[in-house]
Amino acid sequence: QVQLVESGGGLVQPGGSLRLSCAASGSVASIYRMGWYRQAPGKQRELVAVEASGGGSNYAASVTGRFAISRDSAKNTVYLQMHSLKPEDTAVYYCYAMIWRSLALHDYWGQGTQVTVSS
Repeated sequence: QVQLVESGGGLVQPGGSLRLSCAASGSVASIYRMGWYRQAPGKQRELVAVEASGGGSNYAASVTGRFAISRDSAKNTVYLQMHSLKPEDTAVYYCYAMIWRSLALHDYWGQGTQVTVSS
């Protein structure tokens, strides 16, 4: 079993900052990739930021330059630092991990954490 637990969401004013965390626990032998997605009310889930193969990261155009993804491999934890937040960033943010188990890659999702940007 693998669990992804997000934290750090909340209410923030436009222009503010938040840092989301996601810790992977359980049978985590080797994490191949981690990332963040979000889903706003009435919209489909969309990619926010994800680690790229071979290093580096990929970001949605709408968050490039404002958000940064990073990972502490020793803690199996991925972070999403968000700056200059806008009302349109309001969504439930989901942590994603692709993990090696039994010689195959498996996808896992966290339960989501709400981010609300409002004055």
